[in-house]
Amino acid sequence: MNHSDLNLRQLQSFVTVARLGSFTRAARLLHLSQPALTKQVRQLEETLGVRLLDRTTRAVEPTRIGKELAPVVDQLLREIDAVVVNTKELAAKSRGVVRVAALPSISSSILPATVARFQESYPGISVIPRDVLDQPIIAMVKAEAVDFGVGSLNEADPELQFTLLFTDRMRVFFPPGSPLERKKVIELRDLVGLPLVLMDPESSVRKLVDRAFESIGELVPPVIEATYMSTAAGMVRAGLGTTILPTAALEMGDLSGLRSRLIKSPELTREIGVIQKAGRSLSPAADSFLKSLKAVCKELSR
Repeated sequence: MNHSDLNLRQLQSFVTVARLGSFTRAARLLHLSQPALTKQVRQLEETLGVRLLDRTTRAVEPTRIGKELAPVVDQLLREIDAVVVNTKELAAKSRGVVRVAALPSISSSILPATVARFQESYPGISVIPRDVLDQPIIAMVKAEAVDFGVGSLNEADPELQFTLLFTDRMRVFFPPGSPLERKKVIELRDLVGLPLVLMDPESSVRKLVDRAFESIGELVPPVIEATYMSTAAGMVRAGLGTTILPTAALEMGDLSGLRSRLIKSPELTREIGVIQKAGRSLSPAADSFLKSLKAVCKELSR
């Protein structure tokens, strides 16, 4: 038997006749002519090589094999219907899940605004954000643990696709009354010798800062290292030093009360973009979320 000869119409015809015990009623329910329905059942019987229904002048009864097969086919058709409904709902974006891995600066600023906007349009879709550092983002995208990532890609990778969202410049954040407040333009050398609160060595911001200081021949050890930007901001607010954070961090409420200036250094910029697995399509829900993210980034960059 060639399984490809089986089709859903034949299975549906058989189950309906078996359940109603009548070709006439089954044909009416399925909106088929009685000869067309009879043909469907006969084709199924020929494909399987067994008789499934006993026809008498007064009724139609499933054979012993037909009785065994009917509930199995009925369950199969229900499951196929459920899959079709599920797929249609996902395609219509009436429900679903979007998983996004993003840098902490993005997770605490741009991402909340995007989620809020997105859920106004698609309340049935859940968004699960993961705030992680650069390398974990890349690993999660490659493993397909997330739909896409938002961060920096320092070197080309054939497994990944990078789409630029915006260029982020680094700023120095300091408490009111700091000598830096009097300067309109801050050079990187102005920060040498100051007590610096810097991010974790594995973070993209810290790597950028270290490279920038190396480019002017300086090695600047921090007085404090922080994993989260909110922690760095708290240390600066307490008068323990000065910190260097991305402009995107300005959207964080944790930086209120601090002063900031852009740092004049070509080394202190980073490209932030969408990181996707090459050759993989996004789900309809993830694609819509990405459109919302791009719209929010465009508005913030104006």
